Amino acid sequence: MTLDQQRRTEGLVALALFALTIPAANWLIGNAGTVCVPNGPCLVPVAPGIAAPSGVLMIGLALVLRDIVQRRLGPVAGLGAIAVGAAISAFLAPSAIVLASVAAFLLSELADFAVYTPLQRRRFVTAVVASSIVGLIVDSIVFLWLAFGSLDFVAGQIIGKAWMVLFALPLMHLLRRRDERLGLMPA
Repeated sequence: MTLDQQRRTEGLVALALFALTIPAANWLIGNAGTVCVPNGPCLVPVAPGIAAPSGVLMIGLALVLRDIVQRRLGPVAGLGAIAVGAAISAFLAPSAIVLASVAAFLLSELADFAVYTPLQRRRFVTAVVASSIVGLIVDSIVFLWLAFGSLDFVAGQIIGKAWMVLFALPLMHLLRRRDERLGLMPA
């Protein structure tokens, strides 16, 4: 397999995983948690005394995966992934949260794209961290406000998504090092 084929294959795998995070997040928020609030989200603990809607786990991961899609397949594919993700979100989200899900997804991923794109060639891991932080804050505020008319769980949303980004960082560092060793350039 050539380096170009390897880059493309890894990008397509990241794209498939990215697409799966959206229905997984929508399913989790309505079905899995340590407690499910009536007419509200199912919650998971993210820090002592702080809970968040369970979908945060997948959304934090989605922000990182979209960065990998863009690194492997290029910025057009990164924007295409955002469009596909928004369509999947619109199709699969429960009707009560479809607008919130689509709006939060689009705005957060576009914010992630805007921060990641200028940084990623020189400082890949820094780009992932900075873009994910911006994206997770935008996603948290937009989703909670539109879905529930409240920012009650914003701290938990931000913390939960940040945990997933933090867990992904060692892998991003290893990916960058491997890319350098192999001479695999971003798309």
